[in-house]
Amino acid sequence: MRELSCDLADEAVTAALATAVGSSIAGGAIFHLHGDLGAGKTTFARALLQSLGVRERIKSPTYSLVESYPLSRGTAWHLDLYRIADADELEWLGIEALGEPDAVVLIEWPQHGAGALPRPDVEVRLEYLGSGRQVRLLARSVRGEHLLAQTSRRLAPAV
Repeated sequence: MRELSCDLADEAVTAALATAVGSSIAGGAIFHLHGDLGAGKTTFARALLQSLGVRERIKSPTYSLVESYPLSRGTAWHLDLYRIADADELEWLGIEALGEPDAVVLIEWPQHGAGALPRPDVEVRLEYLGSGRQVRLLARSVRGEHLLAQTSRRLAPAV
């Protein structure tokens, strides 16, 4: 399994990483974003969506639970399941569309929908590290392996 880890000193570094990840997506990808409140999940998701060409205001789906954005190919879905108490509550969200091959899906608090969500290609684990953050990107599929390999190549010149 491929893993990519790095320290994130601030929001700008988080956005740069998410942009590299977004620029590495070929087709669709499913991301499960884990981390405590304020760890940077929405910041990461917003920057990744912007890197895919979303120009409209990217709202946090904390209250709407799901936001969708048309892409040049497919749709991007951003879910925040923090307020979900049981995975059965997801039935009315229409999550079957999340499995479309060209869909880019970003799910915050995926543990709240365990068993009802599509498996991730990449898990994004954000943790506090001093005044910054640390992120671990873990490939969970062949598509995720390719995505992280491409992201590593994009980041290599910056090291």
